[in-house]
Amino acid sequence: MSHPSPLSQPLILRSGSVIKNRLCKSAMNEAIATGKGGVVRQFEVLYKTWAEGGAGLLVTGNVMVDKRHANEPLAVAVEDRNDIRLLALWARAAKSHGGQIWAQLNHPGKQSPKFLNDAPVAPSPIPLASNMFHPPRELTEEEINDIIRRFTNTALILKEAGFDGVQLHGAHGYLISQFLSPNHNQRTDQWGGTLENRMRFVTTLYQSIRAEVGNDFAIGIKLNSSDFQKGGFTHEESIEVCKRLDALGIDMIEVSGGSWENPVNRRGEQKESTRKREAYFLDFAEQLKNNISAPIMVTGGFRSQQAMEQAVTSGAVDIVGLARPFAVDPQLANTILQGKNYQSAVVPISTGIKKIDEMAIMEISWYTDQIRRVSEGLPPKTKVYGALSAFAVLYRFWKRGQTVKRVRT
Repeated sequence: MSHPSPLSQPLILRSGSVIKNRLCKSAMNEAIATGKGGVVRQFEVLYKTWAEGGAGLLVTGNVMVDKRHANEPLAVAVEDRNDIRLLALWARAAKSHGGQIWAQLNHPGKQSPKFLNDAPVAPSPIPLASNMFHPPRELTEEEINDIIRRFTNTALILKEAGFDGVQLHGAHGYLISQFLSPNHNQRTDQWGGTLENRMRFVTTLYQSIRAEVGNDFAIGIKLNSSDFQKGGFTHEESIEVCKRLDALGIDMIEVSGGSWENPVNRRGEQKESTRKREAYFLDFAEQLKNNISAPIMVTGGFRSQQAMEQAVTSGAVDIVGLARPFAVDPQLANTILQGKNYQSAVVPISTGIKKIDEMAIMEISWYTDQIRRVSEGLPPKTKVYGALSAFAVLYRFWKRGQTVKRVRT
């Protein structure tokens, strides 16, 4: 007689709402919005397909709180209620099989590429180490408060549309991460300097959203365990920020790490402990578990049902996040929960072109293209054909980028 998987157990949040199981389709940029960030019906198709796949939680790709500042082409931006009917259809589709949907809210700060943004902003006027981005301008205090209002406004609109929660993107070098990092935040006012000041942006942001949406709407965060850069945001600082957010009542913390400048979880680099347990950041999650009571999610690296179950059973994590496996197998949650000893076929993509492989361009673009196929009612492809696939996908993305640039200018 087979026993039910620990992944099938429900997770009760602080608000009292219930996530039906311990599997989450974590955030991936869908790249199917209009050039101005508008919602389209393909989101309904895509998320209904993922809902049918059985995951307890679906986290959207980046939803921008300011359409002037986007991190990638064709990302959704929600500044007003113009798209609320389409947002409601999106939410209803995602919840059609009893799961929850949270929107990942983001402002990229200076990590907004040149072809999308001629005037990026940041906590401090420190450029990124790449000519893909214009040097940023330092935010004024009035602008910081405006961005907090924008996050809050977007969260409130999404609640009205039927979303169950939001996840603040505080990782991977975007604006929240920039405020937390002593490398990128060298302000001398109340928003910079000490960790207490550097975390003020995210804590104020959380409190502003909570005051508007109430306690029955989930607020989570994706946060770096570390920037993995000399002089950057450290493991110890991350734990302190998590402890503060936990005390304020955050509903879930997703552990991640790195940034655009050092994308540790995209290049396939793994410590021996990671190879054994599969997931990135699992060791840090265990440390964090000893310091907070909020549920913890880890995304990145999980490929076998056995490793996922061990992570939950051991108490290291409360929910398992999966991204790329969902792009090529929308039904994978059902497969796992049916006890079929799931093993993902996802492996690092190598094009044979060193520059492309080092930048992890193919790792992002190829899976994003499979998401596009699912949103159009097509099955995802499961095989990559080296450089040929790379050039085909990059060409499609170049065309999209040109379209977005024309729309924005």
